[in-house]
Amino acid sequence: MQSSAEEIKSGTKIGDIADVYMPDYILVQSYSIVGELAGTGSADCPPRIRDYLKGYILRYLPSTDIDKLINGVDTSVVIVEGLVPTTGKGAMFDVRVAVPGGAQTSSLEHGQLYGAELRQAGSFGLSTKLLAVAQGPVYIDKIDPVVDETVGYILGGGYVLDDYKMIITLKKPDYFAASAIRNRIIERFGEKSANAISASQVELKIPRKYARRKNHFIAVLKATYLNLTKQDKEQVIADLISQLSGSGNRDAAEISLESLGRDAVGELRKLLDSDDYDTCFRAARTLLVLDSDAGLNILRAAAFDSTSPRRTEAIEAISSYAERGDAVALCRRLLSDEDVNIMLAAYEQLLRMNDISVSEELVGRNFVLESVPLGGTKLIYVTRSGRPRIAIFGGPINCNNNLFVQSADGNITLNSPAGDSSVTVIRRIPGKEVLGPVSLKTSGDLSDIIRLLGNEPKKVNPNEEIGFGAGYSEIIALLDEMVKKSAVDAQFIAGPKPQISLK
Repeated sequence: MQSSAEEIKSGTKIGDIADVYMPDYILVQSYSIVGELAGTGSADCPPRIRDYLKGYILRYLPSTDIDKLINGVDTSVVIVEGLVPTTGKGAMFDVRVAVPGGAQTSSLEHGQLYGAELRQAGSFGLSTKLLAVAQGPVYIDKIDPVVDETVGYILGGGYVLDDYKMIITLKKPDYFAASAIRNRIIERFGEKSANAISASQVELKIPRKYARRKNHFIAVLKATYLNLTKQDKEQVIADLISQLSGSGNRDAAEISLESLGRDAVGELRKLLDSDDYDTCFRAARTLLVLDSDAGLNILRAAAFDSTSPRRTEAIEAISSYAERGDAVALCRRLLSDEDVNIMLAAYEQLLRMNDISVSEELVGRNFVLESVPLGGTKLIYVTRSGRPRIAIFGGPINCNNNLFVQSADGNITLNSPAGDSSVTVIRRIPGKEVLGPVSLKTSGDLSDIIRLLGNEPKKVNPNEEIGFGAGYSEIIALLDEMVKKSAVDAQFIAGPKPQISLK
């Protein structure tokens, strides 16, 4: 016998009668071809992989003799693997490319992934659902002491093809309970945020403010009460306020108060005068999530307080939930902070908000060069995950006099005699040694050197600058070397490497 919504007893939470789950990622795999290798590839390719490649590669390389392409030493068959984020269609992600075991390919350096069709791991073949595609230049991490040139990444080269919906599954199918869950979610998170599609499932859309905090949103959903009487609600809020300001599970209390919505605002405001820093901070953050800026000054003070352990949390909260003007103003000021980690946290938030304080230009259709002139510290920051980016903080950064720096493989040399403000850039192109090295001059401005190295050797249009077409991995490894050799007076920081766990 089915129950009615009224029979859901007061105090029942969504998490009591339903499971809320959505994977962060879906592991995908495929095979493809990396080309444009300077004789470091191989013809090794198992027959079944060759047949598979023939089935789709012509869509990326029309009018190509696939057998001839695979059999050359300027290409290599690779295993392509990645973690597709379930954040929605159009999301970009990193993919890993690796030479199959036993293949004779010696290096994927300077390579280009021609195109890969990615399907869920374990579902090899053209008949299974296509989840994502990938292509782009291969990044070899040459900053780490141990370099394996048979494994690389396509930074931000994966593209998600489908939207993914979050599903609430009732532990016991019940139309009335499903309807009650839908109605409560709509009441709390807005119209069209949920739809009961059956007696056992409710489909929902993640609110925009939670788009980057999916797991947090799931926790809030599970803690959401379905049917509280007025008296019970007042008691629940009182108990949670006591828990938040006491010695109980403060994380759980904060999430539960957030789930209650505006009904909790009045009591949360009272905690802003608390002598306990943690209580005060949590109350201010929860209020901001609930569209109240009553505690904004507390969060702002935490972001600027060099002794606060909550600085990055404050920046995240203000950037995610405050008015855009407040968030931008805060992050711009923090670009001059003495703590480089805080400076970078503010920079990442400004990037997300597309703020004009971070200017960017595409170099060689390969990576983005960014200028952050508001930075107080002269810093070179490079990414090793997501979109390839080189950010120059506190610029312009100029090279020191009497400069001589060479890349580890000897392919790039920077030279500037004492008293000469210009820099000679010498480039030896792998695979074309017979032509000899090529040299060009540029200014001592580090940004100009990066442009010269990264721009295409041939002009695509008359307004483009000519360059050497060096790869992103080569350039950032050279920047690291320049800082180590004191060729420039700046710090060098490389972002985290791609996190692709295949287990």
